Amino acid sequence: MPKEPQNIELTFWDHLEELRWVFIRSLIAVGVISVVAFLNKTLVFNYVFLSPKEPWFITNEVLCRFSRYLNSDALCLNQSGLEIINIKLSGQFTTHLFTSFAVGLFLASPYIIFEFWRFVKPALHDNEKKHSRGAVFVSSVLFIIGVLFGYFLIVPLTINFLGGYHVSEQVANTISLGSYLRNVVSVSLSLGVVFEIPILVYFLTKTGIITPKFMKSSRKIILIILLIVSAIITPPDMISQIMVCIPLLVLYELSIKISERVYRRNFA
Repeated sequence: MPKEPQNIELTFWDHLEELRWVFIRSLIAVGVISVVAFLNKTLVFNYVFLSPKEPWFITNEVLCRFSRYLNSDALCLNQSGLEIINIKLSGQFTTHLFTSFAVGLFLASPYIIFEFWRFVKPALHDNEKKHSRGAVFVSSVLFIIGVLFGYFLIVPLTINFLGGYHVSEQVANTISLGSYLRNVVSVSLSLGVVFEIPILVYFLTKTGIITPKFMKSSRKIILIILLIVSAIITPPDMISQIMVCIPLLVLYELSIKISERVYRRNFA
């Protein structure tokens, strides 16, 4: 007679081994894309990382046209061109490696999210799996939107403010390549992570850690926290902080709706 199928329960070490392979497959995906990015340095540097400081960059051009329509130059960003220099012998090579890895991490992010979701999924009940359909797609889209929001809007504002800020006319701004690229990458990726707030709220509500009532009653406190987060992410000017804070508030209100739906489904 054929043997009946048995449910094999994995041990702690089995789970650890599975997690190790999740990291290995994710690193391979990042590595492959990073190599492709490394081999296309002209595209990566001239048209991706260095373009936000140029007047022809789409954000700078659109804002400048809008500013001229208003008969003002207030929103004409990065019109003078920021001088970037390298001050270390190995600086350009190590920066090339760093930016290639950043591109690999960004483009491989949907696959990385998928790998971790596949690792967590077996621990969920059937109804939880049913209600979690599309989690990988939504998480990936939110992350990508956050990164693009940071890159196309906050990065040009940051470059314009910090690149043009002077404590004295006797001190010229000559920005190092490493400093410039670290700012571009950190601002873009940090906003990608911040835009995952609705996903975090979904799971925190599902586990009963937070409730829609708590989120609604905490609006004023959250507003202060989001303003602080906006101030950390952006340069210290009011326009940049407002531009970051508004979408974060929209995300928080969206998270409240998600929390209400999850709470009704699991606890009502």
